[in-house]
Amino acid sequence: MSKERDMTDCLGPRLKVGVVLPATNTSVQPEMEAMRPEGVTNHTGRMQTEDTSLTGGIEDLVSSYREATHRAIGSLLPCKPDCFVVAFSPEIYWDGPGSQDEVVVSMKSASGGLPVTMSPDAFTTALSHYGVRRLGVITPYVPAGDDSVSRFFTESGYDVVSMTGLGCSSPERIAHVPEPELREAVKAVDTPDVEAIVQVGTNMAMMRVAAGAEAWLGKPVISNNTVLYWRALRQNGIADRIRGFGSLAEKY
Repeated sequence: MSKERDMTDCLGPRLKVGVVLPATNTSVQPEMEAMRPEGVTNHTGRMQTEDTSLTGGIEDLVSSYREATHRAIGSLLPCKPDCFVVAFSPEIYWDGPGSQDEVVVSMKSASGGLPVTMSPDAFTTALSHYGVRRLGVITPYVPAGDDSVSRFFTESGYDVVSMTGLGCSSPERIAHVPEPELREAVKAVDTPDVEAIVQVGTNMAMMRVAAGAEAWLGKPVISNNTVLYWRALRQNGIADRIRGFGSLAEKY
């Protein structure tokens, strides 16, 4: 007869994070794993989605991802995570900040009531720490996606001073944007009036560029994956100050 085991996970005694991401996404998993504190484990569930073209807009992409997100959450429930991160941005911004509560309720229902971290709350919480309102925004999207992101931040009380969209043709291609182009995007949106730069789009591998850019700009530069994972840790009792990923993870 086997002995009753302790209920604490051996590798993740502090926190088990369920990370839900599109099947096309190759940036979330390595970036969040790099940021993971000792005693925390990440467990990835992929949304079964196609590499849909973005050049004609993202309405079809948003619609196809909603049901897939719930299925991916369900696929992780057997490993008994403590919380979830939903690492998909367009759905959350598409209908503006007023739709966020409804989306969160839907995701929490799929998770069986476990905490769910999503990009809008992560960004607004982070920006409140810095006390900034005037933003430069970087996206990987075509204009329709840029418009929904700009509307979200504007309706949330921020002034979008400048924005650049990199016009990626499909979700999978977002991960192909090289670091020199990301640095140029940071320079493009930085003006004397911009108090902080934010980057949305979780398949854009911006974590390292954002952390480095803070040193030569002297202002916050917040990447989507950094802010999502930071918010999930803080929401779930992990207060470690994590070096190497920018001022947000190191100071707050």
